[in-house]
Amino acid sequence: MKLHWSPRSPYVKTVMIAAHEMGLQDKIECVRTAVSALQPVESFFADNPLNKIPALVLDDGMVLYDSRVICEYLDTLHYGEKLYPAAGPERLLTLRNQALGIGFLDVLLVRLHERNKPAERQTPEIVASNERKTRETADRLERDIALLTDRPYDISHVAIGTALAYLDFRFTGEDWRAGRPGLTAWHAGFLDRPAVRANPFADDS
Repeated sequence: MKLHWSPRSPYVKTVMIAAHEMGLQDKIECVRTAVSALQPVESFFADNPLNKIPALVLDDGMVLYDSRVICEYLDTLHYGEKLYPAAGPERLLTLRNQALGIGFLDVLLVRLHERNKPAERQTPEIVASNERKTRETADRLERDIALLTDRPYDISHVAIGTALAYLDFRFTGEDWRAGRPGLTAWHAGFLDRPAVRANPFADDS
């Protein structure tokens, strides 16, 4: 399998952490694909018309788009503990919390794109709205910390943990840990997992 990949992408990071948790990392060939919202990669359109990463090219040529689809597919390829519950309320809760983590990443990407604009082109309302969403999400995670600490490790833990790691990576001056001791302690354990340590964020050239 070939994965269109970047060490800067939080969506790619969720896939790579999940793959390591499943023991599948050695079955995936990572291909550096430098996508941009401003300039599409012409050669990448053949694999993904959205020109977005991650995209996983299977051995038969089929291409899977989106981290959620890729992670769920990978979970069918191993015999260890599954990251996706098979059915019932636990599966619904897992998918809901995964969506929270991925949505959190979406909010942080909006903030990053806005911050990268020249000051005169930034929209204060967008900045304020997404800063509020960041605080509200972190507060909700603190209030619902048992959903992280008292449940088996699954794909929602990967998504939420990655979002908080991305917050650290891109917004280094933002002390989201202040006043959130439960979330702080849980995330420290997340960062210490071998699968997470093996997949750090990095700004490459």
